[in-house]
Amino acid sequence: MKRELLTIIGTAHVSEESVNEVKDAIYEQHPDIVAIELDRGRYAKIRNKMMGIEEDEHISVTRIIKENKVGLFLVSTLLGYFQSKIGEEVDVDPGSEMIGAIEASQDLNIPIALIDREINTTLQRALNKMGFMEKAKFAYGLLLSVLGFDDEAEEIDIEELKNSENIDDMMEIFKDEAPSVYEVLVHERDAYLAGKIMQIPHDKVIAVVGAGHKPGIEKYLDNPETLPNLKELEVINDKKGIPWVKIFLAMIPILFVVIFFLAYFNGINITGNIYEFIIISMIMGFIGSILSGSKIQSAIVGGIVAPLTIIHPLLAAGWFSGLTEIKYRKVKEKDIKNLAKIKSFKDLWNNNIFRILLVVIGTNLGVSIATLVILPSKVFIPLFMKIFGG
Repeated sequence: MKRELLTIIGTAHVSEESVNEVKDAIYEQHPDIVAIELDRGRYAKIRNKMMGIEEDEHISVTRIIKENKVGLFLVSTLLGYFQSKIGEEVDVDPGSEMIGAIEASQDLNIPIALIDREINTTLQRALNKMGFMEKAKFAYGLLLSVLGFDDEAEEIDIEELKNSENIDDMMEIFKDEAPSVYEVLVHERDAYLAGKIMQIPHDKVIAVVGAGHKPGIEKYLDNPETLPNLKELEVINDKKGIPWVKIFLAMIPILFVVIFFLAYFNGINITGNIYEFIIISMIMGFIGSILSGSKIQSAIVGGIVAPLTIIHPLLAAGWFSGLTEIKYRKVKEKDIKNLAKIKSFKDLWNNNIFRILLVVIGTNLGVSIATLVILPSKVFIPLFMKIFGG
């Protein structure tokens, strides 16, 4: 790739004007190759869409639960919902500018380079970097958006958002609100896209990327010595240092068991405390599940296993309630297809895939409240005071 022959087109992903801009540039410049901001998975979906192929994509909810990828799946689904929502408002399908780039390239028999990082890698790295409070704030913002409580009074001007000054303002707000997400979704991908462009062996290149990435890509291209190792940006388990939060969470059940044993060996009657532990755990597991919209059977299972999962740090009550929910709330082909057509929270609520995963989260949340708040104050702190004569 020759820097002086590179054209970077910053687009809005739901803009008709961007579609025309991309096509016109390719037809006029006739580059050696067109680089587009897609990974192999998204490129394959777009190609199928262009050819009118109906995808029969099977989603294994059981696998999502067992591999503990519920959060990743929900974030991916909700982000897709937001993009579809904006696209519907401006009457342009998300990714139309990429389709335009592919069509123009096919017309001129120009090869295509896929330069984006695999989407699940990006989302998982973002989740890994987020702290608890940042995740909670991010989830709260997503929920408000889905419920429609944060809609702006003014209509969105997609083309105006492509202006560099507006992009800078938006990026700064995003950086302040969710710095970890900004680092992965924006800064890391700027570097990844720039690195992939630099690896292209052709001289004359047109790169089609989101407008928000264009300034960062150009900065890296002008200062290639600042580029990080792209292989490192593809690693999902990239957390560094000691995982203090995980250690703390793992120590809680150990501490509970230790307190019970100390009380027992000190001659303290712990029968009532054990009953309290079991009852509180079961009630909170049940409540968390039922409030998330589960079937009564799933809530019962979540409640029954809650005491065991609190003591065993590698188990989660939500897994069991979610897997039970699958048996009573069958996932149909329409649930898979409708994930891409969600327009409101009501649509989400009526989607069996979303409901099952919501049960997993709700049950775990109920048990977490029991573990971190209710049990310590009602059971373990009083027992600890008895042991040491408080």
